[in-house]
Amino acid sequence: MKHFEVVAAVIFEGPEVLCVQRGPGPYTYTALHYEFPGGKVEVHESHEAALKREIAEELDLEIGVQRPLLIVRHTYPDFAITLHSYVCQSQSRELQLREHIDARWLAPRDLRGLRWAAADVPIVEKLMAERT
Repeated sequence: MKHFEVVAAVIFEGPEVLCVQRGPGPYTYTALHYEFPGGKVEVHESHEAALKREIAEELDLEIGVQRPLLIVRHTYPDFAITLHSYVCQSQSRELQLREHIDARWLAPRDLRGLRWAAADVPIVEKLMAERT
């Protein structure tokens, strides 16, 4: 089974966090689910560099990486990931959806109302516990 090292940006602007929805895709267990944006870490790339690159590519958004949040290991039916999440900051809510179909800025207490990809659920739970 393939394994990927991935990063996720938990991007705050004020008290709200950015949630993005994946489009249709080959994996029904992640298609149309919400996630924290990010992606695969390239060979010889730091997590911070990967976060900044992925967010610029996917959302045309500049972020500052503040601190690690949570590492999640999750096995989907077709692949496994180690997801490194980081609290990030943005000075703007203006973004361009290049790989997602929806974006929402929500207070952590409202995150549970979205349909999340399974690997992102522990991050949602941690944010809700920390910010209530």
